[in-house]
Amino acid sequence: MAPSPNLSWYRSFYWRIGITFVAFVVVILITQGLILSYVIPRTNAEDPFRAPVLAAEVAADVASVLHRGEGADLSAHLRSRYPPEAAGRLVFVALRDGSIFSSTTDDVPEAIRLTAMSAFGQRRLASTDAVPSITTTPVLVDDQLAGLVLVLLLPSRPTGLRRELGHFLTLPSTLVLLVATVVVALVVFNPARRRLAALEQAAHRLGEGDLTARAAQAGGDEIARVAAAFNRMASELETRDAALRTSDALRRQMMADVSHELKTPLTAMRGYIETLRMPEAALDSERRDRYFETFDRETRRLERIVKDLLDLARYEHGGVVLQRRVFDIGRLFQNVAGRHEREAQKKAVAVRIDVDPQADQVVADPDRIEQAIENLVGNALRHTPSGGTISLRARQADGVATLTVSDSGGGIAPEHLPHVFERFYKVDASRAAESTGSGLGLSITKAIVERHGGTIGVTSEPGRTTFTVVLPQSSAV
Repeated sequence: MAPSPNLSWYRSFYWRIGITFVAFVVVILITQGLILSYVIPRTNAEDPFRAPVLAAEVAADVASVLHRGEGADLSAHLRSRYPPEAAGRLVFVALRDGSIFSSTTDDVPEAIRLTAMSAFGQRRLASTDAVPSITTTPVLVDDQLAGLVLVLLLPSRPTGLRRELGHFLTLPSTLVLLVATVVVALVVFNPARRRLAALEQAAHRLGEGDLTARAAQAGGDEIARVAAAFNRMASELETRDAALRTSDALRRQMMADVSHELKTPLTAMRGYIETLRMPEAALDSERRDRYFETFDRETRRLERIVKDLLDLARYEHGGVVLQRRVFDIGRLFQNVAGRHEREAQKKAVAVRIDVDPQADQVVADPDRIEQAIENLVGNALRHTPSGGTISLRARQADGVATLTVSDSGGGIAPEHLPHVFERFYKVDASRAAESTGSGLGLSITKAIVERHGGTIGVTSEPGRTTFTVVLPQSSAV
């Protein structure tokens, strides 16, 4: 079944890979954000525990300074000992006279002033004025309240890796990263999508019967290997389709040829039968005998055609088992020549035999080879004029036996040579009706030779036609 051209996008392999890739990046970003959000608050959570310790330390230090009478330069002392960048918080010292000293040069926050005034009873601090991030510790000098230390926690600012991650995971950076991920997904997977789409289109065309459809197979990746396998399959299908078409054409042609060959004797026989059945036809004994002789000749012709068709079918489909053995090829030639002796004498055609001493013994099926040579000799007799010559020769060299049958007939035109071994092919159509053969002799000869693993060929020129049979001298079929 052909693939649907309107495939939903979410079913596409390409989109699944792309979306999975983007989703994976998003999951990584979310995971990093969760880790960062866990690390930063965890660091800040330690500040409330450290602030009282720092406040107590500053209170002891300031009490020592006030006890020595060096309180006039208390702000410089705080800035040198407790810089806000190092401590991560601001330190203030409020004395009972209302003066406030700071570890920074910035203005004193209003929340610090309100907290100090509340501590000295100068003002009651409302609940809305309370600042949870301020830690206070009294400064005692000679067991007397001299002032108050106030520690204000600064907002935590990530440093180092945490700060870099914080910048990296900002919303604009995240959006840019997502867009870049989508672009990368398109660049990486779009070529694969196009190649898969081309492969799908080629498969669709092949499924509709276009055996010339091929897929692009550039590259050496998995898609290219699948495309190469698809192209090999398409080529094999195209070859098989062509072979089937050729076989079908040959079958049709053979049926037409068989029908024609069978129709000729049947038509002749039917005409004579109808004549004999006519009551008004007065036939003398001579004409009656001639009619019956025609019946006998045409019946034998039909018998030869049917027999040759069966033989050809057996040879071409491996239904004949060869009985290979060593035999005398000269004696085989003499048997064939003797069988055609009367016909040769009648036409005044000489049959000559020439067997090389090294080729007197041949390994093959003698009965089948004799059948093949007899077909060639019979064909030569039919086309050799009176006073002509037919030559049978045998040679052997380099592990092959070469048998030739030559005649001195008029030759075969070059345009007919490629077709002489085809079924029912007639070189001279005007003589087809006069021929006593079945039209299958050369086809059977070719099948016999090829069944032996050999080859047969023909060369011809005016005055000489030669059929050459080459047989390998091996027991293997």
